Amino acid sequence: MIRNYLKTAFRSLLKNKGFTFINIIGLALGLATCLLIVLYVVDELSYDRYNTKYERIYRVNTDLKYGGVVTSFAIAAPPVGDALKNNFPEIENAVRISPALNIRFKKGSQDIAEDKVIYCDPSLFSIFTLPMINGDPKTALNDPNAIVLTESSAIKYFNKTDVVGQTLTINNDSIPHKITGVVKDVPVQSHFTAGFFLSILSQESSRDKTFNHFSFGTYILLKPGASSSHLEAKLPAMMRQWLNGSMNMDKFEKGGNYIRLNLTPLKDIHLQSNRQRELGPNGNIQYVYIFSAIALFILVLACINFMNLSTARAANRAREVGVRKVLGSSRWSLMVQFLSESFMVTLAATIIAVLVSWTLLPAFNQLAGKQITISTQLVNWLLPALAAIIIIVGIVSGSYPAFFLSAFHPAHVLKGKISTGFKGGMLRSFLVVFQFSISIFLIIGTMVVYNQLRYIQNKDLGFNRDQLLLIKNVNALNNPQLLKQQVKQLPGVVNATLSAYYPTNTTHFPNSISSEHKSGLMAEYWSVDEDYLHTMGMHLLTGRGFSSQFRSDSLGMVINQTAANMLGFNNNALNKTLTTGQGPNARTYHVIGVVKDFNFSSLRDNISPLVMVMDQDWRQLLCVKVNTKNLPLFLNQAAHEWKKLAPNQQFEYSFMDADFDALYHTEQRMGSLFVVFTALAIMIACLGLFGLAAYAASQRNREIGIRKILGAGVFGLVTMLSKDFIKLVLIAIAIATPLAWLVMQKWLQGYAYRQNIQWWVFVLTALAAIVIAMITVSFQSVKTVMANPVDSLKEEG
Repeated sequence: MIRNYLKTAFRSLLKNKGFTFINIIGLALGLATCLLIVLYVVDELSYDRYNTKYERIYRVNTDLKYGGVVTSFAIAAPPVGDALKNNFPEIENAVRISPALNIRFKKGSQDIAEDKVIYCDPSLFSIFTLPMINGDPKTALNDPNAIVLTESSAIKYFNKTDVVGQTLTINNDSIPHKITGVVKDVPVQSHFTAGFFLSILSQESSRDKTFNHFSFGTYILLKPGASSSHLEAKLPAMMRQWLNGSMNMDKFEKGGNYIRLNLTPLKDIHLQSNRQRELGPNGNIQYVYIFSAIALFILVLACINFMNLSTARAANRAREVGVRKVLGSSRWSLMVQFLSESFMVTLAATIIAVLVSWTLLPAFNQLAGKQITISTQLVNWLLPALAAIIIIVGIVSGSYPAFFLSAFHPAHVLKGKISTGFKGGMLRSFLVVFQFSISIFLIIGTMVVYNQLRYIQNKDLGFNRDQLLLIKNVNALNNPQLLKQQVKQLPGVVNATLSAYYPTNTTHFPNSISSEHKSGLMAEYWSVDEDYLHTMGMHLLTGRGFSSQFRSDSLGMVINQTAANMLGFNNNALNKTLTTGQGPNARTYHVIGVVKDFNFSSLRDNISPLVMVMDQDWRQLLCVKVNTKNLPLFLNQAAHEWKKLAPNQQFEYSFMDADFDALYHTEQRMGSLFVVFTALAIMIACLGLFGLAAYAASQRNREIGIRKILGAGVFGLVTMLSKDFIKLVLIAIAIATPLAWLVMQKWLQGYAYRQNIQWWVFVLTALAAIVIAMITVSFQSVKTVMANPVDSLKEEG
């Protein structure tokens, strides 16, 4: 019996090749899009879950409120890990992780800079799942000069993985480090990346016993069955007790200040953490929600198209249904027949969707910034998911046509009375409204995202990032100042400055500052040289910048507007005395200038207090302002000067405008994905509208024929057939516009600096939706209207 149903269904589909092709392509398009989004969402949700103990691993965070400024750190004080482990029996183990900056390894005569080096406690391998290929994970980092490599790093430096016992020299200190282990590469789905693991025991800062210096990423492993919420509730009292040894907590808290610890589950770090000093760039749970909804909507749109296109064929299949019923076919058998067709279409569409997704996966990875691969683990859950999709989509897509077509009364069908036409199809009207509401929502969302990105790129940031070249790792030179002097002599160079701090850097150094009027304020503390302000194109509101001609400038300080206002100086900050740090680390400066506020972090955040001092102890890069049209020539000249001073060092550089754009790579990728998904949603909605237009036109063939014979013009007939659809699109506009405004307003709230949604976005979207609908409907309407009226009257007769 089933074989007969399938054979009949295949013949029916083959007989109507055009209908079958459109249906399969529409479903395949929706399923392929849905499948790619599902791969993206699964990848985002899988971060850090490669760890077998991930459900028991938590990161210890620090929240600091000082001087009215609240800062959330993803790090904790050096002794916090051991203190927690020793004082709370529910904690099984703890580990500290800190990225190592400006590490260069020797490989032959070359010095290679590596940015995936981390310092960590020996307990790292007992908490995180990093399988060791060679070596003993329990003792691998017990020696301060030990180093563990990942598999790819071992191959890079030694062309093999059996390297335990060999040495690797860090050029920064010329100390050979003994390789004590090789682990498998850290999975891509990790919130931190590493190619080299150094023992944290080699760092003097790791032995710091104060609790008010935050410097290490700290992770704890809870014992099975331990409650993280109960533990977190105990932390405030314990932290206060620890801090009492190094500061007057009563006085500190009386000023409304606090230092608090809290916990973030390991599995939530990637998508739900956006703190200072994260170990790497994180994702955003909002995008997971958004794209999950888009995947569902696009799949629903594809199913709606199947329904609309199937009912559009109703007139052509009405006599078939009538004859089948007269010959004794039951409604149940007819429903099974139509569902069989639906399953066959869905199966074919799914196969095509899988092939399309597999083919487009590399392009999708590039667009989304992912490294998704088809693995055995992925196939294990994907195959059952696809089987479920075939069943669900087949039933959802085919159920309405099956009920609709099988319900035809044979007497009415054979007399030609098969439907009340378009106006009686309330469900079909609802589906059109639903489809276009989604499309309009996506169009508005895409335009808002791109307007915000354009606003960010064109906003006056308070400094000039154009043609600023950043030459990196200058602290590898014996005399960075000499490189600066030589580069400044090159043609096209306007100025140059040595510093570790620049506005597009994601890592800054906070420090406490106080004045006679303000007991304490947390501010960014930057060490710069005398050419910094001029090179960066920053503007002074009052006073002056640093100058090598004034020896007293070593104790001078330039502050930004926000710092001046929060310290209570307002317009009278010059020559005021400020103190940075506390205790033996405290230093006193006098204010020599106030710089206009500039954005030195993401535009998601408000500008915070910042102070600059003239100190070259932290020189990590040379920033060069150039004014030349021949950048390749200038880069060759700069590289030549570098090679003269450091022949074995790599010449690494970037441009500040590119670094600035990199801060918003996520938004740019999401904007591109929005465009693609919006275009697909519109295409699918148009297919559905095309099917419904065909259905409506087929129901009015006789009316159109009579009107043409009586003298009706083409324009009037097309307008008559189109107006009902335009009404539905207008309803969709009325529904989607306020909803899109609410959602995108909430999205924009994530930016401290944002552009208001412009009125023309809604007008342009509405016009675009109407034009798209008109073109889609008119194509089918014109085709129907241009047909010979005699043919339509013969068919109806």
